[in-house]
Amino acid sequence: MISFQGHGILLDIEGTTSSVSFVYDVMFPFARTHAADYVREHWGEESLMSGLEFLAKDAGFNDFQSWCGDRPTEQQQETVIAETLRQMESDAKATGLKQLQGLIWKLGFDSGELKSHLFDEVPSALKSWYQAGVELRIYSSGSIGAQKLFFGNTIAGNLLELFSGHYDTTIGGKKEAASYRAILQDLGDDPGQWLFISDIPAELDAAREAGFQVALSQRPGNADVTDPSRYPCLTSFDQIEVPDQTHGETRRSPA
Repeated sequence: MISFQGHGILLDIEGTTSSVSFVYDVMFPFARTHAADYVREHWGEESLMSGLEFLAKDAGFNDFQSWCGDRPTEQQQETVIAETLRQMESDAKATGLKQLQGLIWKLGFDSGELKSHLFDEVPSALKSWYQAGVELRIYSSGSIGAQKLFFGNTIAGNLLELFSGHYDTTIGGKKEAASYRAILQDLGDDPGQWLFISDIPAELDAAREAGFQVALSQRPGNADVTDPSRYPCLTSFDQIEVPDQTHGETRRSPA
C-alpha cells in the first residue's frame, strides 16, 4: 500500500489509467486510418493549421510556410499527410502530431465509435480521491484536447470534471525534470505535496528530481522495468490510501 498525505495526484494515462493495448490497438489505428481524409476535409480550419505549425517544427522547419511554401494546396496536403503517417509509424511524442491525433480522435468520440478504456477500479478510485479533497491533474504526451476527450468519453461515463488541470508536451518533455518544475510553478505548490504516477521509469526519475513523490504503475501489458524496487509500485489505484482532507467539510460530489 502507498499512504499519500499530500495535496494532489498527477497522472499519466497510457499504462496508468488505461491499457497500453487500447492506445496502440484502438486509438492509434483510428488516427492512422482517418488521417489523410481529415487533413483534406479540414484544410484551412484554424485548429488544423495551428497544429501544422507545430508539425512543421517537428519536421525540422521554422514554420509551416518554410516547410510547404507556396506550393499548390494538394501538394501541401500530401506533404502533411506523409509526415503525419511517418511520425505515427515511429510513435513520435511530438506536439504537432499529438494535436492532429486529438482532432481526429474527436471525430470518433463525437460519433460514439470510440470510448476510452479504463482499468476496472480507476473510475471509483478517482471519485474517491476527489471526494476526499485530493486535487487531480493529468500530464500526458497526448494533447490537452485529446486528454479532455479521453476522460469526457470513457466506458464509465464523463469523468472530466474530476480533474482540475491538464498538461501536455507544450510544457516540456515528460522525461525532463524542467517540465515537472514548470508544472509545479503552475500549481504554486510544494513538490512534496504531489504524487506522480506513471509506467515509465525515466518520467518518474525526472519528476523525482523536481521533488515529486512518485509511484510506478505495473499494469498488464506494460513494459518490464529493469529495477522496479527503485520506486513504490502499484498494480491498482486501490493500493493508494488517501485520508479525507476535507476536515469535516461537505464532500464534493463526483462528476
